[in-house]
Amino acid sequence: MVITVAFDVYGTLIDTQGIVTALGARMGDRAAEFSRAWREKQLEYTFRRGLMQNYQDFSVCVRDAFDYTNSSFGSPFGQEERTYLLAAYEKLPAFPDAKGGLAAVRQDGHRLFAFSNGRADTVAALLKNARLLSYFNDIVSVDDMKSFKPNPGVYAHFLRQAGAAGASAWLVSSNPFDVIGAVSAGMRAAWIKRSPDALFDSWGIEPSLVVPGLGELAEGIRRQTA
Repeated sequence: MVITVAFDVYGTLIDTQGIVTALGARMGDRAAEFSRAWREKQLEYTFRRGLMQNYQDFSVCVRDAFDYTNSSFGSPFGQEERTYLLAAYEKLPAFPDAKGGLAAVRQDGHRLFAFSNGRADTVAALLKNARLLSYFNDIVSVDDMKSFKPNPGVYAHFLRQAGAAGASAWLVSSNPFDVIGAVSAGMRAAWIKRSPDALFDSWGIEPSLVVPGLGELAEGIRRQTA
């Protein structure tokens, strides 16, 4: 059975904490804290813009979230450093298990798509820099819908663009809100639980599959679809 697999990008394939090294020269031992706060504010801004129907693309959310986070930490970064860090965010590294995990799923004959809040051109450049782009059939961006995950319309958009039906389509994400959104929209979903301490929202909507990393994904999908 050929399955269509949509991979979330930021936080699933690409390590958003990879910016910590760039932050470290200025922030020292608070770099990881700054990075987490920046990421959380990015997601908050996508949720708010989606609900308000006041769309700006993800790069704007990243920029505005940086400005808020920088202010909340006492403005340690000036304009030149801000420009550098925003550029560095477009060249974040892949998780170590990303390449092998993608290769295993592709080897099983499935169709792979990158499905992201980011603009398609930004995602393509990010995946190319991380040497992951060649694993994908295509990139589907929420930018076409002028909204963000977990709006059900963006999952329907993915299915239309990929030419897939919900029952034969999977979302792979480390973000519980994304998994819940996909399952609510009729897709199957695998939650990448990278930390044993990670919690899943108790909404009565469960992932179709839980694995600790992308290296276990292909086997998990095989078991679920046998």
